[in-house]
Amino acid sequence: MAASELYSKNAQVWVPDAAEVWKSAELLRDYTPGDLALSLQLEDGTVVEHKIDPKTKNLPPLRNPNILVGENDLTALSYLHEPAVLHNLKVRFIDSKLIYTYCGIVLVAINPYESLPIYEADIINAYSGQNMGDMDPHIFAVAEEAYKQMARDQRNQSIIVSGESGAGKTVSAKYAMRYFATVSSSSGETNVEERVLASSPIMEAFGNAKTTRNDNSSRFGKYIEIGFDDDLCITGANMRTYLLEKSRVVFQAHEERNYHIFYQMCASSHLPEFKAFKLGCADDFNYTNQGQSPVIDGVDDAKEMSKTRRAFSLLGIGDSDQVGIYQILSAILHLSNVDVKDQSADRCSILPDNAHLLVFCELMGVPCEEMAHWLCHRKLQTTTETFVKSVSKVNAVHGRDALAKHIYAKLFSWIVSSINNALTSTVKQRSFIGVLDIYGFETFDVNSFEQFCINYANEKLQQQFNLHVFKLEQEEYMKEQIPWTLIDFYDNQPCINLIEAKLGILDLLDEECKMPKGSDDTWAQKLYNTHLRQNAYFDKPRLSNKAFIIHHFADKVEYQCFGFLEKNKDTVNEEQINVLKKSKFDLLLKLFEDEEKTKVSANKFASITGRAGKAQRDTKKTVGLQFRQSLNLLMDTLNATTPHYVRCIKPNDLKAPFTLDPVRAVQQLRACGVLETIRISAAGFPSRWTYQEFFGRYRVLMKQKDVLPDRKQTCRNLLEKLIEDQQKYQFGKNKIFFRAGQVAYLEKLRSDKLRSACVGIQKTIRCWLARRKYLRMRESAIVIQKHVRAHQARSYVKFLRQTRAAIVIQRNVRMWSKKRYFLQQRSAAVTIQRVWRGHMARKQYFKLLYEHKAVVIQKMVRGWLAKQRFRRAMEAVVLLQSCVRRMRARKELKALKMEARSVEHFKKLNVGMENKIMQLQHKINEQHKENRELTERLGVLEKTHAAEREKQCRELEDLRRSEQEARANAETVPSLLERLSFLQEELDNTRREKEDLEVQTKTFKEQTQQTIHELNMKNSLLNNNLEELNEEFSIQAQQLTEIKSTLENTKQLEKDLTDERSRYQSLLSEHLQLEERHKDLKEEMSVSIISSKFSHQRTDSNYSSNSSEFSQILSSTDDEDCSVQAEEEAQRNVDLPILLKLQRRVKELEEENRSLWQQLDKKEEAQQEKAKEVEKQTTVGRSELDVEKLKRHELESENKKLKQDLNELRKSLTSEKSDLAPPAPGSLPYNILLEQLSSSNEELEMRKEEVLLLRSHMVRQEALKHRDSVLGESLKLDLGEIHSFQDADRSTDIHTLNEDGELWLAYEGLKETNRLLETQMQEQERVHSERYRKLAEEMDKLRAEKEQQQKLLAQSLLLPEDARVEACLKHEITRLTTENLEGMEQQEKQDKIIRKLKKQLKLYMKKVEDLEASTHQMSSSSVTSTPVRPVHITRKEKEFQGMLEFKEGDTGRLLKNLVLDLKPRGVAVSFTPGLPAFIIFMCLRYADNMNDDRRLSTLLNSTISSIKGVIKRKGNDFEVVCFWLANTCRLMHCLKQYSGDEAFTVHNTAKQNEQCLANFELSEYHQLFGDLAIQIYRQLIKSMENVLLPLIVPCMLEQETVQGVLGSKPTGLRKRSSSSPEEAVTVEVLLQRLSVFHSTMSQHGMDADVIKQVVRQQFYIICAVTLNNLLLRKDMCSWGKGLQIRYNVWQLEEWLTERELTDSGAKETLEPLVQAAQLLQIKKNTEADAKAICSMCTSLTTAQILKILTLYTPVIEFEERVSNTFITTIKNLLKGRDESSNLMMDVKKIFSVTFPFTPSSLALETIQVPTSLNLGFLIRV
Repeated sequence: MAASELYSKNAQVWVPDAAEVWKSAELLRDYTPGDLALSLQLEDGTVVEHKIDPKTKNLPPLRNPNILVGENDLTALSYLHEPAVLHNLKVRFIDSKLIYTYCGIVLVAINPYESLPIYEADIINAYSGQNMGDMDPHIFAVAEEAYKQMARDQRNQSIIVSGESGAGKTVSAKYAMRYFATVSSSSGETNVEERVLASSPIMEAFGNAKTTRNDNSSRFGKYIEIGFDDDLCITGANMRTYLLEKSRVVFQAHEERNYHIFYQMCASSHLPEFKAFKLGCADDFNYTNQGQSPVIDGVDDAKEMSKTRRAFSLLGIGDSDQVGIYQILSAILHLSNVDVKDQSADRCSILPDNAHLLVFCELMGVPCEEMAHWLCHRKLQTTTETFVKSVSKVNAVHGRDALAKHIYAKLFSWIVSSINNALTSTVKQRSFIGVLDIYGFETFDVNSFEQFCINYANEKLQQQFNLHVFKLEQEEYMKEQIPWTLIDFYDNQPCINLIEAKLGILDLLDEECKMPKGSDDTWAQKLYNTHLRQNAYFDKPRLSNKAFIIHHFADKVEYQCFGFLEKNKDTVNEEQINVLKKSKFDLLLKLFEDEEKTKVSANKFASITGRAGKAQRDTKKTVGLQFRQSLNLLMDTLNATTPHYVRCIKPNDLKAPFTLDPVRAVQQLRACGVLETIRISAAGFPSRWTYQEFFGRYRVLMKQKDVLPDRKQTCRNLLEKLIEDQQKYQFGKNKIFFRAGQVAYLEKLRSDKLRSACVGIQKTIRCWLARRKYLRMRESAIVIQKHVRAHQARSYVKFLRQTRAAIVIQRNVRMWSKKRYFLQQRSAAVTIQRVWRGHMARKQYFKLLYEHKAVVIQKMVRGWLAKQRFRRAMEAVVLLQSCVRRMRARKELKALKMEARSVEHFKKLNVGMENKIMQLQHKINEQHKENRELTERLGVLEKTHAAEREKQCRELEDLRRSEQEARANAETVPSLLERLSFLQEELDNTRREKEDLEVQTKTFKEQTQQTIHELNMKNSLLNNNLEELNEEFSIQAQQLTEIKSTLENTKQLEKDLTDERSRYQSLLSEHLQLEERHKDLKEEMSVSIISSKFSHQRTDSNYSSNSSEFSQILSSTDDEDCSVQAEEEAQRNVDLPILLKLQRRVKELEEENRSLWQQLDKKEEAQQEKAKEVEKQTTVGRSELDVEKLKRHELESENKKLKQDLNELRKSLTSEKSDLAPPAPGSLPYNILLEQLSSSNEELEMRKEEVLLLRSHMVRQEALKHRDSVLGESLKLDLGEIHSFQDADRSTDIHTLNEDGELWLAYEGLKETNRLLETQMQEQERVHSERYRKLAEEMDKLRAEKEQQQKLLAQSLLLPEDARVEACLKHEITRLTTENLEGMEQQEKQDKIIRKLKKQLKLYMKKVEDLEASTHQMSSSSVTSTPVRPVHITRKEKEFQGMLEFKEGDTGRLLKNLVLDLKPRGVAVSFTPGLPAFIIFMCLRYADNMNDDRRLSTLLNSTISSIKGVIKRKGNDFEVVCFWLANTCRLMHCLKQYSGDEAFTVHNTAKQNEQCLANFELSEYHQLFGDLAIQIYRQLIKSMENVLLPLIVPCMLEQETVQGVLGSKPTGLRKRSSSSPEEAVTVEVLLQRLSVFHSTMSQHGMDADVIKQVVRQQFYIICAVTLNNLLLRKDMCSWGKGLQIRYNVWQLEEWLTERELTDSGAKETLEPLVQAAQLLQIKKNTEADAKAICSMCTSLTTAQILKILTLYTPVIEFEERVSNTFITTIKNLLKGRDESSNLMMDVKKIFSVTFPFTPSSLALETIQVPTSLNLGFLIRV
């Protein structure tokens, strides 16, 4: 194709740019050969002239069509060059947020500097088993390809991950290893995968550090070999490391850190185990504070330290070794702070009391003096003498740092060796996959020895990469049988020879290191002399004699010679090493074991040759030599494997997320070989199409007559017609190969064809639309004319009507005005008359009222005068009466006083009071106390009287003085009186004015208050209305909230129930899997022991006992289990020690379980005892409290009586006017009274104690009566311990009183009485509450009935007579119906109770009959049988009871024929569905009828184990699993249906209710069979998944109904694995498979509800798998694919409708997929579109919506990409969503299953056992 055709007007090209590397431009005019410049317009509108080199005449590279931009594989681009690669990566990385891209066999990974949700377990599962081109580019796809090739080709694999620091190499290698650990399972005893992954945190801690480019930069290279066995399970791993950056231990640049482990230890220095190391902050040590950046943002070093320690423990590195590692690291930190003092130019010293040196020597276990000496001195050895020479401070510091680097390197090597030992396995390794994480090409401002070695390694890897790519290209061409032409590619062997060949750079470096006075300058001169101007790859800087330049494949690099020799030698003071070797620190000695062995071998060689010095120098390898040897070993390993390449790119130096710096990206693309791959591909045929893909894509360029049955010939004819130059393409065996640019040309032809077709379609449609518009306009004009004319006619008619109406209105208005004037005049006359008549009437009324009030006043005055006279007379009469009565009373009082003074009267008063007086003795003290108080009070009163007297005297004096003053003032009284009278008059005037004002104010107030009252009334009414409305609103709002909360609670409860059920079912499945695993292990153990017994014939006693034990186990199993074991015996041969170890472990677990149960029982017993003690203490306390209360009441009553008696006595003794005075205190009568009173008190106390004893005895006797009753048992009386509770510390009186235990007996009696009363009260309270509850229920019932009667009466009163009678009848009918229903409920309850009692009665009768039969047999054994006369018996027709009789030993045969050997297909075709379940249940009924619990439990348990065995062996057979799921459910339903439970017997017939189980309650087996059904259901889903998973993606996604226009885009080397047209899988195949599943379930009689749940699970799997693949395949996210998905979903919904399964919930599970398809088809431009998407996609998560929009790829040019602005808008709108953040749907999710009760109408007595089942030993009963 000529350049003029490609470089035409509007063609897009790339032009160089300094800032962006390449810029896009558009040609403004056509290019013609010979033009010296191109006129271009940039994207910003700038017009530029691009000059063409007249020598080369190279035109700017063309830009690919937009349809090809953003491809998964860079080789799919039509134009393969640097700007196309950079632009494609930029579009994918920035616009689509995709970090992975294929470039042929290379995976390009760009570091996003952001956490992405693309590495979860569900993503791993999605990529597992997929071909590399089927899914979007991913590190998991590369790992899966390596894993698959290893399994298929049985060849070792390697994944080479390279890139510069910060590009993400370590993370990529880590994810690759995680993938291998996830998809494979360990074959060892422990989990090898976890140990392999555990090595990563250790190596990161010891080998990674923060640099200016990366916070977690690997400062070493590593190659990890992950071993696999024959079953592709990980067996172990091995690690090799390369070129650790030791210099970082002692030096870090600004903003950098040392290795992470040092900072982790400093952050954990507060822990107890780190106290001995005397660490502190990282800023305190010289080796960790040089970079001045001790903290990494977002990283907690203390937490990282715990992860490192946990990884050490997981790898089996003991605590002692861990402490030793931390001890050595701490010593290195302290060594950094050892201060060297400068004494002279060549002398230095270290103070002996240097704290850090002391800590270093203490941690390392070496003498401090010796270490300090050799840090400042060195030993020089010649052939004859040995000298010790002091060194300068600079050299001493260098020596100290060299020692630290050497120790750290040795420790690092030891850790790697320990990790390798931990990852080594005894299982034989078949193959391995190696993961190489190595540094990429590096170039800095100052490049030294480390960069030289790194770039040397990259040269070797690049050469291997080029050869491999060249080899693959050659294999592809040979496979397709196309002519092979040699491709010229870059060979960097000359550059490698410059470095490693003889007299190369490394050779000269090693030679210079051997020279005694060798230096960097002399070595540089040798380099110049040897290679300058003789090797094109070597050069010298112009302004330096201490540097050299090497032209590497990526770029030329200038290396500074300073430090090369020192770093290559890696020298360290031998005497310092010798001091360390004398240490007693075990781990430190282990680090130098290799050196010691090397030294011993060198000494042996020296003793043989006699040249000690030379031999020792020769055995010391330089760093360059070691690195070259290890690199050659690595290349040999890689060449022996199949390599897979991952190139990591660092997008920018600012660590900004999803930001690409074009300059940095191009540098790395050139350095990592991606562009070389592109160049090699572009030199050949980079674009490759299969014939079918080519035909499907470019079918639109053909005519119908050109389409032939032979697709290959059709493609040949089309290409010969379209492309004239046949060198631009080649026809292979299966593919068509195109040169670069040809696919773009074909795409241009295709788009032109489609565009012309679109123009033709648009022309026709626009013509049709225009004509349609014209016809509509013509029809509209006619209609408008018609309506306008009608409107004019209507307007004229309206005018005539309005004129007539106006005349009528005028007439009526005039009449109305006249009439109104007449009415006003008449109203005024009537008003005047009314006012005058009212005035006259009021005047007459007031006159009459005046006369009436005068009469009333006269009446009241006369009555008042009469009452006054009567009141005075009454007062006089009362006064006389009172005087007479007072005189009589005085006489009587005098007589009573005389009588009271007489002795006889005193004795009468004291008759019967002697005892009381004696009892009141102790009250006399109180009287004395009162007397004393009265005396004191009297003294106080006297004092107060004296004070008052003095006060009165003072007042009297004041009065006298005031009297004198009054006399003096009396003279001024007349003048004051005059003034007072004047003031009085003014006061009267003021008072009158005030009264007038008050009257006015009062009237105004009354009016105001009345107005306010009226306003308040109105306000209160309004407030009341407002409150009522608010209350109504609040009630309604509360009701709404209650309804909402109830609905939410209901939904939450349903959700919780579903979650709990699914959780239970998942746990159940895990439990059952563990049980099966346990059984398998037991069987393997038994089989291995038997096999080893027959093969080895060992005589060990332990072994024989074990084998006999297992032989007993084997003998107890069924025949089927024996066959399974025999098969496993032939397949497996397990090691005996492992079996014994497992056996011991099982025993230990059993013992531990037993001990835990014992501890639990002990804890429960202890808690019960504690509760009993607390209850006992509470009871004792309660009884003591009751006794105290009783005593207190007694004392209070006695006290009250005594107070009354004392008051009476005091009254009688203190009568003032009595003739006989009381005896004085101290007199003889007074003393006699006191003695009598004391004696009476003593007698009273004794009587009180006797009363208490009598009461306690009575209570004790009452308690003894109830001792054997229920109450006595609850009281738990302990009569034998009465005398043991006597207290030794009691007083003498109490001891004498309680010498026989009477007081304790009384106390116990009171306690028992209290308990008895308490129980009686509780019983009465319970009876009362029960009675109250019943009465309340009756009251509620009567109230409701009363309200109903009232309501009915009120309604009936409003109705007419007939309706009232009818309403009464209806009410009566309703009442009778409710009473009947209540009666029926009570009758059902009684029937249920009677049924239970009958069952118990039958059971008791059975036991009695068995007992009688046994006694009868015993009695009849001694009695001879008498002959019986034969009787003729007539045969009746037998009535079956629905049971099958079987013998006890026939259980195994029954289950073998009915379960193990049964073929489901024969049962489904020939017999009743669920027949095995019915047969087993009929046998159960027989065992129940015989009351044989052992036979019944054996049959049930054997049935469960047999079904489990069948499911285990044939779990992948859908029909078998479906058959046994249906029969298990049927058996479970039979157990419920015939259990006798009312909830299940409602749907039974009378005969079925008679056949219910009579003797046994099997409700526990309901749960067991339910769990078994759940297990079978989950196995059914798994077997169904195995069939559906391979079909879903081809049927739902890859199938294309419309070919050509909606065809797929061109792909690169990573083509997806599409099937041939003859093997194409359509959605009809999937529907056929679903129909087979449904028909199978229906044939086997599975419940309809279970079928719906299975279908729902099927559709969920279809949706999840389809959506997950859609989210991981960019090529599937297009408008046409959305249309195809919606069509496929419609077919699935039609299938549901045909099977009447629309209510199964399956359609709802497809909602995420439907919304994803709609999202692919909806408009995606404006904000309204974004809102529509947010409201539409409710079943998709935010991550899924954004992922689909990001992956959306136009397949045709008429589609548009989704802009980043639109995606940002969607993201902002979806921010508030509360949802899961998962990207993928859980394919492994299984919905919780329920098995609703479904009774069977089949009668058991009608079931017959077919002869084909070989169950002739069963007898119908």
